[in-house]
Amino acid sequence: MAEVRKCQVLVVGAGPGGYVAGIRSGQLGLDTIVVEGDKAGGTCLIRGCIPSKAMIHAAERFESISMHSSEDGHMGISIDSSPQLNMASLVSWKDSIVDRLNKGVESLLKASGVELVKGWANFTGPKRCIVTSNDGDVEIEAENVIIATGSSHIDLPFMPCDEEFILSSTGALDLDSLPSKVAIVGGGYIGLELGCALSKLGSEVTVVEGMDSILEIFDKELRRPLELWLKKHGVAVHTGALARGAQIKGKGASKKVELSYEKEGELQTLKVDKILVTVGRRPNTKDWGLETMGVRMDQSGRFIRTDRQCRTNVPGVYAIGDVAGEPMLAHKASAQGEMVAEIISGMAREFDKVAIPAIVFTEPEIVSVGLSPDEARERGEEIIVGKFPLAANGRALTLEAEKTGGFIRVVARGSDNVILGIQAVGSHVAELHGEFVLALEMGALLEDISGTVHAHPTMTEAFHESVLKTLGHAIHSV
Repeated sequence: MAEVRKCQVLVVGAGPGGYVAGIRSGQLGLDTIVVEGDKAGGTCLIRGCIPSKAMIHAAERFESISMHSSEDGHMGISIDSSPQLNMASLVSWKDSIVDRLNKGVESLLKASGVELVKGWANFTGPKRCIVTSNDGDVEIEAENVIIATGSSHIDLPFMPCDEEFILSSTGALDLDSLPSKVAIVGGGYIGLELGCALSKLGSEVTVVEGMDSILEIFDKELRRPLELWLKKHGVAVHTGALARGAQIKGKGASKKVELSYEKEGELQTLKVDKILVTVGRRPNTKDWGLETMGVRMDQSGRFIRTDRQCRTNVPGVYAIGDVAGEPMLAHKASAQGEMVAEIISGMAREFDKVAIPAIVFTEPEIVSVGLSPDEARERGEEIIVGKFPLAANGRALTLEAEKTGGFIRVVARGSDNVILGIQAVGSHVAELHGEFVLALEMGALLEDISGTVHAHPTMTEAFHESVLKTLGHAIHSV
C-alpha cells in the first residue's frame, strides 16, 4: 500500500510556471508539494531558453573574436590567430549554467517550505495521483491542484528525431562537435535562433520553411533586418518548401543524412551532417491521467480550458502555462503560477495583462509588445506610427547595434495618443522590452514617455526618440 500524503496545494510540473507557483504557495504558508519527473526548472531552464541563450552568447563571442583575427583587425584590436572552437567544452559550459540554476530552483523551493517529489504523477481522480519514483510510490491527495505540465517538441511522423542525425532542439544543444552542414526544418523562432548561432560558429545552414516567409508571426518590416542578416551570412532560406523525409547515406564516419523537400511541385534533396526539426511544440496533456480528472479542453482540443483565474471546470483544479493555451511562453507561465497561488490563499486576482512580450533572440533580436500597426487597424483603431533608426542612436553605434538596420517602432491611438504597441529589431534590443511592457501596462500616453528623461548615452534614448517621432518632432531623426 502506497503512502498517502495530503496537502493543500499539489503542483504538477516544476517548470517556470510550476516552480513559481510552488514557491509562492510556500511563501503564503500553504502546505505545498511539487511533483517533477525530470529536473526542477522545466524545459525552459533545462533544455530550452537558458541553454539556447548560452549557446547564442558563445556564438556571438566567437564571431566577435573572429573579426579581430582578420587581416586588418577590428576597432583597432587584432589577434594573431583565429579562435578555435571546442564544441564539447561549449556544451559543458552551458551545462554548468543549467546545473547552477537547477540547484537554485531546488534551494528556493526548500527555503519556501515546499516538498519536491521527483517522479512521474499519474492521476486517478481530480485531486489524487500516484507518483512513481526510484524511492517507491507515493500517493498524494490535494485540496487544490495546479497543472503545469508544459509542452514538448513536435516530431514529424515521417522523420522522427533520433538525436543523432535528426535532432530536436534538445539534441542541437548537446552537440559534441560542430556540424559542417545543417538543415533546419521550420523557420520559426527556435530554428532561427539556433540557426543564427550555428552560422556564427561556422556551420553552413539551410532553412526549410513551409510557409511563405520565416517568422510569420511578425510583419514584413520587422522580419526584414533578419532576412538581410541571413542572406549576408550565407544562410540559405527556402520558403514554401515542405519536408518530405530523410535518409541516412554512406557508412561509418562518412555517414550523412539526406533531406527531401518539395518546393513548387518539385522534389529536391539536400545532404547534410544534421537535420534540426523545429516545427513547433505541443502541450503535455497525455500519459499522466488528465482524462480521469474530468477537466474540459478548449475548442481546439489541444489546451485545457481555463478562465481569467486559470480555473478549469473542476473546482480546485487550475491549469497554467503552455498546457493552458497561447502564448506558450515561460514568463506567461510564471505570472500565472504566482497568481494562482495567491488566488488559492484567498487573494482577489485575475490574469488581465495588456501585453505579454514576445522576444526572438536571432541576429538581430526582435521584440514585440502589444499591437502591431496591422493588428491595431484590424481592431478598428485610427493610429499614428513612429519609427526611429538605431543608426541615429549614439550608444547603439558604440555597441555596433546599428549594423543590422534595426529600429524601434511605436503604435499609438490617434485620438488620445495612448500607446497600443511597441516593436523593435536590432542587436541588444531584448533588454529594452521592460520599458515597453511597463508603458502599455500603465496605459501610458506618448506624452508620458516624451516627458521622461532618459539617460545619455543609452539605447533607451531610441525609445524616447521613437515616441517623439510618433508625435512628429524627433530630435535626432528627420
